Amino acid sequence: MEAGFSLALRDSTVGIFGLGLMGGSLAMRLKGHCRTLIGFDSHLPTLELALSKNIIDHAEAVFPSPQMGEGLGVRVDLLILAAPVPSIINILQQLPALMPYPCIVLDLGSTKQNIVQAMSALPERFDPIGGHPICGKEKLGLENADPNLYQDAPFVTTPLERTTQRAKFAVTQLISTIGARLIEMTAPDHDRIIASTSHLPFLLSSALAHSTPQEFSPLIGPGFRSASRLAGTPSHMMIGILQSNRENILNAIQNFHNSLDEIESALQNENDAQLELLFNQSRAAYQSLTKN
Repeated sequence: MEAGFSLALRDSTVGIFGLGLMGGSLAMRLKGHCRTLIGFDSHLPTLELALSKNIIDHAEAVFPSPQMGEGLGVRVDLLILAAPVPSIINILQQLPALMPYPCIVLDLGSTKQNIVQAMSALPERFDPIGGHPICGKEKLGLENADPNLYQDAPFVTTPLERTTQRAKFAVTQLISTIGARLIEMTAPDHDRIIASTSHLPFLLSSALAHSTPQEFSPLIGPGFRSASRLAGTPSHMMIGILQSNRENILNAIQNFHNSLDEIESALQNENDAQLELLFNQSRAAYQSLTKN
């Protein structure tokens, strides 16, 4: 796709494919900042709710294959795929039949390498760019959408070699409009880092919740709640993420095992001086990692 002229968000028709937590929150924040906002979803009550709350200007029902091949029948300048990773890949595979017109394609998937690979197979009329806003919460669905969800959040983009400056400029405008912070990197770097900063915390929360006896619930306090919060995320949202980033996540688990082994060894050996050193190092690492 040729770079052409710059795309002004305020003059653009934007389509959001998936109006759950991420897509719905994005729609809430974008409403009024683009010419027309179209919501695509397979769940009719979600579309009806989005229209009734004036979150979108127009709704398009989209159903899984083979019906997806019938085409959308609307033209957009920027199409945003806000769905689980496996669904995004499926949509990208169906997109040539769904969308006969040129457009910029941005995804919000939590892993990038498989998605970017699928994007690279799109016909030339599409101008794809990978994306991942580092935000969210464990309660999903449009009913939990929040227009401030993206405020001050890092928003990673992973351009392809074919991504034009026009697409980059359009996405930069979008990120600025929703109040997020742009970070550009490669898809492999993103997946390696996010395994430790997002996927591993989910697994740790899940293990903590799963290993704690139910009879301990009367003594559950804020520490346990904050440490186990991510275990409340529906499993269907995480399985595709874990499958698509398996090797990086296994490496992150091993690094965590090594750290926990050090603590366990010091505790078993009653080496309080070593424990204090490890905890001080952890505190310093926490302060450094979370200073932004």
